[in-house]
Amino acid sequence: MIHYIDGPEIMITENDGIFVDAKFYETGETLYELEPRRLFPKSGGNRYVVLLDSEGEQVAVIRNTENLLPESREVIERALDEYYLIPRITKFIKMTDKFRVWMWTAETDHGTLTFEVRNHISTVKPLYDGRVLIKDANDNRYEVPDYRKLDKRSIRMLRPKL
Repeated sequence: MIHYIDGPEIMITENDGIFVDAKFYETGETLYELEPRRLFPKSGGNRYVVLLDSEGEQVAVIRNTENLLPESREVIERALDEYYLIPRITKFIKMTDKFRVWMWTAETDHGTLTFEVRNHISTVKPLYDGRVLIKDANDNRYEVPDYRKLDKRSIRMLRPKL
């Protein structure tokens, strides 16, 4: 049975980083080691967060995390931030091409990173608001918050891939 959570009828507590425990006030039922995931990771924001059990099955859907008790909301937000950690690129340092494999080095909000992009046509996604999402060869994701605000050299490196 899937629980649909509309508000403060649940207490969510931390359980080791990206896992949480959920206690339902009305029934007293407690679910352990749940993984919060966004149903719509790119556009959903605080709406429609699912809680998955150890088998990867949906056991609950939080319709809007803003309606949770403040402590529960903070636990969910921390777990989601940890799971959806996406380095934000602030500058491209170097891009090289060897046999259609691009090796990119970039400055991010998590330091300098080097990663491989195998097919920039399908893995570099410009969005309407100037953001660019990049998925590397290992399925890691990166975000350029607004490519138009990058330095001129970085824009010159990135623009042909858009």
